[in-house]
Amino acid sequence: MIEVRWATERGITHLDWLKSYHSFSFGDYYDQNHMGFRSLRVINEDRVTAGSGFPFHSHKDMEIITYVLAGALEHKDSLGNGSVIRSGDMQRMTAGSGITHSEFNPSKEEQVHFLQIWIIPNEKNLAPSYEQKSLELPKQMNNLSLAVAPTRGEAPLSIHQDARIYVGKFMPHQKIKHQIGPGRNAWLQVGEGAVRTNGHALMSGDGAAISGQTEIEFETDAISQILLFDLL
Repeated sequence: MIEVRWATERGITHLDWLKSYHSFSFGDYYDQNHMGFRSLRVINEDRVTAGSGFPFHSHKDMEIITYVLAGALEHKDSLGNGSVIRSGDMQRMTAGSGITHSEFNPSKEEQVHFLQIWIIPNEKNLAPSYEQKSLELPKQMNNLSLAVAPTRGEAPLSIHQDARIYVGKFMPHQKIKHQIGPGRNAWLQVGEGAVRTNGHALMSGDGAAISGQTEIEFETDAISQILLFDLL
């Protein structure tokens, strides 16, 4: 079974410095039919104008993944971390018992375009932590690469949940197959580009919940970035 979450039907937050699209209920946007999928709670597609950003704010008991599609995002947090997340980089922040952070577009000219993803952890009050990696997608074109996994060392980033995130950048006319284990589910998110799967034509921002299948197959119709979530 595949259920498409069309980009045009997402929730929207528009400010003078921010355009944010919510695949699931978030902030002032509430939709009882889209509260998340399995342990995947939030997918926000954000665009922040040059020289703007989110001031310091707090999170608790959530695994927060940030993936930059274009531009750069400056991060600071209460653990003392300070870094710039660039296109192709992914960050994992365990909010755990509590963490405060800010996100800011350091460019004077370009907007930053990124996905912020929340996954519910498998336990509460974890010690807050942070890690960031370059996924080096240009070296791994036309391949789904494991970016996040529950076992440290299995993937560039680790997470406190039985969930895996695969990321890939593909040229047009690529056919990709991915096995889904027994009892598991998947969410396909199109970061950019155009993808066809099981008779559905998905564009940038579209997502699809996949359950009761042992394999997902898709084909790209344009240069595309794909995120695939493997979930219980």
